[in-house]
Amino acid sequence: MAELYLHKARKRFGQNFLHDTAVIDRIIRAIHPQASEHLVEIGPGQGALTESLVSSGAELDVIELDKDLLPMLKLRFGLKDNFRLHEGDALKFDFTNLTTTPASLRVVGNLPYNISTPLIFHLLSHAHLLRDMHFMLQKEVVKRMCATHGNGDWGRLSLMVQYHCQVEHLFNVGPGAFTPAPKVDSAIVRLTPHRELPHPAQDYQALQRVVREAFNQRRKTIRNTLKNLLPESAIIAADVDSTKRPEQLDLAAFVRLADQLALLNKA
Repeated sequence: MAELYLHKARKRFGQNFLHDTAVIDRIIRAIHPQASEHLVEIGPGQGALTESLVSSGAELDVIELDKDLLPMLKLRFGLKDNFRLHEGDALKFDFTNLTTTPASLRVVGNLPYNISTPLIFHLLSHAHLLRDMHFMLQKEVVKRMCATHGNGDWGRLSLMVQYHCQVEHLFNVGPGAFTPAPKVDSAIVRLTPHRELPHPAQDYQALQRVVREAFNQRRKTIRNTLKNLLPESAIIAADVDSTKRPEQLDLAAFVRLADQLALLNKA
């Protein structure tokens, strides 16, 4: 049905519309939406995934920024009792307006590459409300999410996503599945928030500061990159080798460093 509507993809919104029915079916199988669930689709575009999501019978809220796409979405899905359309920017959307029930929202999105990382960080601030997230992202971004310490892709995104979530790289998607075709490969990732954090930090803001500062100069040693936050004695107290580079430290080590910063802040 999507081919009945002509809408030129807008570069400023980072739009690449999914049209490959085999890829769409594979994504829907991975999500496996059920009528008893509450789904949120970010950037439904021309409704490639929306059709199957709303047909599942699940409660579906969609968030779309492009005003020109709203009439099309209203025409196709507006009479469905389980469909609600929100005009606005997902980066500013308050997901607590949809529910206050923990682990109840399932988020889906073919995310524009230019906002994918800040949007994921925004969603992680609502992680307690989320059951899982399925996203189409640039393949390189998914590689960074799934990276392990000691790998060149290990960085702030890897750490902060894995602090909150289990990460699964499900499958890759080539440029030909989209109109217009992007210049890079894409991938589907599943993020499942931990019900109990494997390495809870005493102060989450301290963890954010330590990780950000460490990877601002990722080729330097921890001793040097964190010198404005932690004295070497605190790094040693965290059982961390101060001569290592940030990419050599695992999540648990960063949490121990953050806990040392939290202790210093309290002193």
